[in-house]
Order: sequence, then C-alpha cells, then structure tokens
Amino acid sequence: MTALAARTDRVRVAGQRQQTTATAHFRLMVMMLLFIFVTGIVGARLLWLAVASDGPQALKAPRGLVPDRGDIVDRNGMPLATTIDAWSIAVHPNKVIGDPALLAYRLAELMPQKSEAQYLAILTSPKKFAYLSRRAVPELVKAVNALGEPAIEFRREPERLYPQASLAAHVLGWIDQNGNAASGMEKVLDARLSDPALRGRPVALSIDSRVQAAMETELGAAMAKHSAIGATGLVLDVNTGEIVAMSSLPSFNPNRTGNVPYELLLNKSVSNVYELGSTFKMLTMANAIESGVVTSMSKRYDATHALAVGGFYIRDDHPQNRWLNVPELLVHSSNIATARIADELGPARTQAFFRKIGFGDPADIEVGGRAKPLWPKYWARTTTMTVAYGHGIAVTPLHLASAYAAIVNGGVWRPATLLKREGSAVPAGRRVISPATSDRIRQLMRLVVMKGTGRKADAPGLRIGGKTGTAEKPKVGGYDRNTNVSTFAAVFPMDRPRYVVIAMLDSPKGTADTFGFTTAAWTVGPVISRVVQRIGPMLGIRPDDRAEVDESELLPLLWEPKGANPNAVE
Repeated sequence: MTALAARTDRVRVAGQRQQTTATAHFRLMVMMLLFIFVTGIVGARLLWLAVASDGPQALKAPRGLVPDRGDIVDRNGMPLATTIDAWSIAVHPNKVIGDPALLAYRLAELMPQKSEAQYLAILTSPKKFAYLSRRAVPELVKAVNALGEPAIEFRREPERLYPQASLAAHVLGWIDQNGNAASGMEKVLDARLSDPALRGRPVALSIDSRVQAAMETELGAAMAKHSAIGATGLVLDVNTGEIVAMSSLPSFNPNRTGNVPYELLLNKSVSNVYELGSTFKMLTMANAIESGVVTSMSKRYDATHALAVGGFYIRDDHPQNRWLNVPELLVHSSNIATARIADELGPARTQAFFRKIGFGDPADIEVGGRAKPLWPKYWARTTTMTVAYGHGIAVTPLHLASAYAAIVNGGVWRPATLLKREGSAVPAGRRVISPATSDRIRQLMRLVVMKGTGRKADAPGLRIGGKTGTAEKPKVGGYDRNTNVSTFAAVFPMDRPRYVVIAMLDSPKGTADTFGFTTAAWTVGPVISRVVQRIGPMLGIRPDDRAEVDESELLPLLWEPKGANPNAVE
C-alpha cells in the first residue's frame, strides 16, 4: 500500500470516530433533555397536587407530618388526645370467595371482641364494605392477612388516640367511629382542632394530669371502700376559675366507647344535680354577714329543741340542746340555728344571693350537657329555711365549687373554664360579697376543720378549711333516710386560698372503721385530706406548720363541755 493510500485510510477512520463520538454526544444530550423534561413535569405535578390539596401549609411541612386533628394537652403539655396513623381491617362481603363460615371462625379466634356468629353475619350481609377492626396492631394485621382472603382490605387511617386511657375521660369526650366529635372538649374545640391552619398547634386545657390522677385514684378508692354508686371530684383555682381536675366515676376509656352505657358517659360534675346538704351553710352565712343579718360572731341562736315550722320539725343530727353562737352553729353544723338565720334573711335576699353565685342557671363552663339547678317553685317560709342548709334545692358539684371560690377569694364570682387561662385572659367576674366578709368566712371554714365536723379532712401544715354536707336522697313521696349524698367542700391553704377541692360520694355504705356512719365527715373527709396532701406539693404549696389562719378572736367563743371527745365528728 502506497503512503498516500495509508494516509487516506487513517483520515477515513478518524472521520468515522469523530462521527461516532458526535452521535453519542447527541444521543446523550437528547436523553438528558428528556430526563430534565420528565423530572420537571413530575415535580410540577407534585407541586400542583400539594398546593391544590392542602394549600400553603403543604409547602411548610410534608402532608404526612401534619395530623388530621390537632392535639389536646394538659396545662403542662402532657398529651391527652392525639391523632395517629393506624391500621384498620375491613371486608367487602360481596367479594368474599372463601367459605364464610370458616373465615368467621378464624376471625373470631384472632379478634374475639366479636363472636363467630357476628362475623358470619357481616361476611354474608349484602353490604359492600364493613369494618372488622379499627386501630389494629401490626401483629393482628399480619395474622388476618395470612388468612388469604382477597375480600379483606387493610387500610392506613388516622385514628384518635387518648394516651392516658380513662384519665379525664369526661373532660376530653371522644371521637366516634365516623370521625365526629361526640362530647366533652373534643366537641367544644372541634372547629379549632380541625382547622388545617391551626391543627399543628396543640390546645392546652386547664387540667393538670398529675392532680387529675391523684383525685381519680383517691376518689375511686373511697368509692370502692364504701360501695358508692358514683363519685365526683373537682379542683378549682379560686382566682382564675380554671379547673385543675374534674373527675366523674365510674369512668370509661374514650379509646373504646362502643359498649359503654349511656349513664357512664355523663359528666356528673356538670350533668347531675344533687341536694348538697350542709355545704350550703357557709353560703347562707356569707349572705347573712354581707346583708347585715349577722353583725357579731357572738350572736346566739336558740337550738335548745327542734324547730317547729309549717307542720314539721327541723332537727339537728347531733344536737347540742343549747343556744349557739355563729362559730358554734357551723362547728356543730346546726340545722336549727341556720334555719333561724335564713328566716331573718327571708326568701328575697336568699334567692338574690343564690342567683348572684350562679345557682339560677346551668353551670358556666364550655362543655355541653349542663344541667339546670332544681329551683323551688314556691318559696314558702319553710322553703327558705331548708334551702339554707341545702335541702329543697339541687345544683351540680361545679356550681358549689364556683360558689366556694367566690366566698374565699375576696368575694368575686368568676365563670369556670377547662381551658388554660393566661393572666390577661382571666375575667373580671362580679362581686358577690365584700373582702371583709370573705375574710370572716375563711376563719369560719378553717374553724370547722380544726374543731368541728371537718376534722378528718385536715392535713398537717396545709391549712385546710371547709364544710361537710350530708343529704338524704329524695325519692317518691319524700326522702330515703338510709341513703345519702355525702359531700365535702374544702379550700386550701386557708390563710391565702388557692384551690377549692370538692369530693362527693353518691349513696356510700358504712364500714367498720366508720362505725357504720355514711356521713361526709367519715366517708369524704379522709378523701379530701389524702388528695390535698398529694396535690399540694405538685401545685407549689408545701406544708408549713408556722403559717395559720388567725382564729384568736373566734376560739374563745367555742364552748366545750368537760370530758367532751375532742375527736368526735358527725
């Protein structure tokens, strides 16, 4: 081959290589452009879907990280209600291809909350869709999937979870299986919790989970000990109206409300009214002092014998059979002396005061199902007398708690709330008594616990004051002398009041250590003592034996016969 031919071949080969390289570069560029184009389309589509489905919020956080319903927390941030992504097991009955009877048998083994017959009825129904289990654990999903029935479907769905189970169940309420808020604060806050713009921020309640747990534990133990049919407990901030604990027993688990009887779902603190007995005596005394009917603590009232009024007799449960001054009538819880004071007050002033402290309307609180007090239709002389010591008028435990807050906080009534209140959000309220009258009531309440029927409610160093109340339950034709509603209304610390504590047992039974007594002093007083000792330090109130209410003016007015039992209670 000549040199010219060889050179020509080399040029041709180089040209072929250059052409091949150019073709490869062209193809690579086309592929890159196609990739960029497709990626751009996918990205644009995803962005459009995000904006179209969730609005601007979707640009701030992935959709899966934003719950379908906002959280509810206690005042310290403890989760009380949250939304989780849970498994649901469902079936399309019209698409079942296996043996329904065999499948029902196996489902009943895996999910015993329904019977084999119930599962068979679901599988053979004409429905196109039915749930078999909600909020199923992964192990159950795996086991049901192993049955191999194509008609069974597994879904990931948002589910409402109450991580503290039954704690504060009546306060929280629940979400039904259709996703609707059924009661409690879930219903009150439904719009707020469901708002896409707000649901990422939890709502803080006024409840303190620690205080709530202490109240539920102690109240539940007393209810079991005394075989009571129900119980109620409240802790209320006297200065803000915030409810720190609200307990209604028996309770329920809001995670499982399917078979709960309707009666258990009612919040007894606001939905049930009771005659609360002698706890009303402190309210009557506050009214009498404020109205000028009682001008001196040494003023005496005849309690030497039963008081005949309108064809029946007002009697004392533990009669002193003598004249009683003001501190003595409260220390010994005299119906007779209280009735005489109410007679001087008269029906007009009695009604006006009860309306001022909220007894004329349902309790002022956010939740629904609030009962209206049972108000006497006709205020005869006898009505005025008996209402003064808590008979003939029925209110909710929350009514009583708010009233006690008003008479010890300096005289201002405020509506209660289940929402955490910051300082500026506390309502001004309305004045119902003067600060001077409130100071006097504090002394008298502390005296009842130091020397009277409330001794079993005392707690060392915590300066508890209060009043017992034992009322026979009404029945057709009168009252049941063998069945009581026993209530204790307490406040602590009495020298600088912070909290009202209410405990109530419905129809308690006597025990050996109460000597068969079912009165509030024996059954509910000890509950108050234990609860306050537990919650005081949680709320920043530590026992202090050096602090005390000044009772130097009132103690000399108490007469105690020689040989009297200093530990005797009603």
